[in-house]
Amino acid sequence: MNENNNNNAKKTRRSNSGSTAAPKKRVYRKNTAPKEAAASVNKQAAAPSAKQAAPAKEKKARQTKEVRKTPVRIIPLGGLNEIGKNMTVFECSNDMFILDCGLAFPDADMPGVDIVIPDFTYVERNADKVRGIVITHGHEDHIGGLAYLLKKVNVPVYATRLTIGLIEAKLKEQGLYGKVHLNVIAPKKTVKMGCMAVEFIKVNHSIPDSVGMAIHTPAGVIVHTGDFKVDYSPIDGEIIDIARFGELGSKGVLALMADSTNAERPGYTHSERTVGESFDRLFKKGEGKRIIIATFSSNIHRVQQIINCAVRYGRKVAVFGRSMVNVINTAIELGYLDVPEGIIIDIEMMNRYESERIVLITTGSQGEPMSALTRMAMNDHKKVNITPMDFIIISATPIPGNEKFVTRVVNELMKSGAEVVYEAMYEVHVSGHACQEELKLMQALTRPKFFIPVHGEYKHLKKHADLALQMGMDKENVIIAEIGNVIETDGVSMKVVSQVPSGRVLVDGLGVGDVGSIVLRDRKHLAQDGLIIIVIGIEKSTNEVVAGPDIISRGFVYVRESDELISQARTLLANTLAGCSYAELREWNSLKGKMRDALSDYIYEKTKRSPMILPIIMET
Repeated sequence: MNENNNNNAKKTRRSNSGSTAAPKKRVYRKNTAPKEAAASVNKQAAAPSAKQAAPAKEKKARQTKEVRKTPVRIIPLGGLNEIGKNMTVFECSNDMFILDCGLAFPDADMPGVDIVIPDFTYVERNADKVRGIVITHGHEDHIGGLAYLLKKVNVPVYATRLTIGLIEAKLKEQGLYGKVHLNVIAPKKTVKMGCMAVEFIKVNHSIPDSVGMAIHTPAGVIVHTGDFKVDYSPIDGEIIDIARFGELGSKGVLALMADSTNAERPGYTHSERTVGESFDRLFKKGEGKRIIIATFSSNIHRVQQIINCAVRYGRKVAVFGRSMVNVINTAIELGYLDVPEGIIIDIEMMNRYESERIVLITTGSQGEPMSALTRMAMNDHKKVNITPMDFIIISATPIPGNEKFVTRVVNELMKSGAEVVYEAMYEVHVSGHACQEELKLMQALTRPKFFIPVHGEYKHLKKHADLALQMGMDKENVIIAEIGNVIETDGVSMKVVSQVPSGRVLVDGLGVGDVGSIVLRDRKHLAQDGLIIIVIGIEKSTNEVVAGPDIISRGFVYVRESDELISQARTLLANTLAGCSYAELREWNSLKGKMRDALSDYIYEKTKRSPMILPIIMET
């Protein structure tokens, strides 16, 4: 902190020297008396001591100028050191609001889990302070957890028109439609959140109506970019509001929180229009064949370009996948998709047209097991069979971790004889996130005092922090945070001061949070080594074993092909029970432990595997 103030003091001195009147010129007289000369020498000799005293005075003056203001707390509950699950809380005095509430998709080590949402414990504890929720755009990683939060804390939601339309669909699925106050806010408008105010600023992304936020607080202005890129030729013609970011920077930005997803990629992100040009070439190449295009359901600009090509080449469009149908219907209803009448047909009507006159838009660009494209590839789709007369375009980049699923789908489609085009071959996908030069531009426009990289794994956050340092930021003013950190600023300093409950909540079917680490451990154990069930019957009055031990195996070995192993295991268990005293047979927990230990050692010795062993004692 002292080093910071010294730096600031130096900057102040440089600034002051440039703004004060020009120093007086020295006048040299030819006939200077020896006495005057001596006085002059003495004066010059005294000058250094005056200069040494100046920094201390200026430092003190600087410290008095930097007035500490009402503290503001920034609390990320998701989106740091991970992809997805974006959620941040802003708190000042007795007011609090939430920016985004997304979901993440489960990792390979979460068998049976459907989605992952943030831990809402801190928000629930402070529900009376929450003034509302603001949303940057309509992607799942920013709105997917919203319905689960609103069930616990019902507060107003503020977002742009398309985003509100997509949120409404989510609330209908969860039975919350009509129970939540949804507010449509246009870019350049501001929403009051107690002692804070949130200004919506237009940005470009892979979904229309995306915005960044300028959060006006008592401590200063905090700019949150949301997911963004700089596209000078967007499909909807609405360019990112660079002027507003620059205006905020000229007035003074306390902190910048910027999207780090593409911080490792040099240069600029290509415009969405380059994909439209690729589609045009590929539609020509696919003449005489049915065209199937898989993309993200929320990429409305991509869908618009597909529809434009379909119109140009005289094709009809059919839409597959529940999420794709929902998003397209919402976009058409709100006017974000321009679709000529009769172009989109019902999937039941496809057979009435020649296959070469059809374009299918489908989900499954990430190789999701239950998606429409995956079911087509596995010949498991009720409406579509893949043939050599199909021309398939996968218009997306695999999300990290999904590469093997996408590769499997591509392989299966090719085995069916179809021609498959994916990103590595043509420009059929561009990112919706800013690359390094655009991130530098945002730094240069806003000129923040502090910087917090957001939205990405640690390597993305670290690379983005390095870019900020290259732009001249002080290392002490760059914070790479973790979820649950409480970052506090009073306008003079910014630091992590404490921690709040945070983490991930697993959603499995209708269960929210009932799958924890112990359940996941058991699921992994079952998946890796299988299950053996031991069943015995004990007579209640005599306390004797009257039935069993019987052995049931699931996911371990096929019993009919492992008679010798199972028979010897049964004999081992019978001998173990025979060696038990009367008291041990009455203590069922101890008896179960003895059977489990004996069988576990035997199975591992014979197979080098450790299945889950579950003893069951039945009283007769």
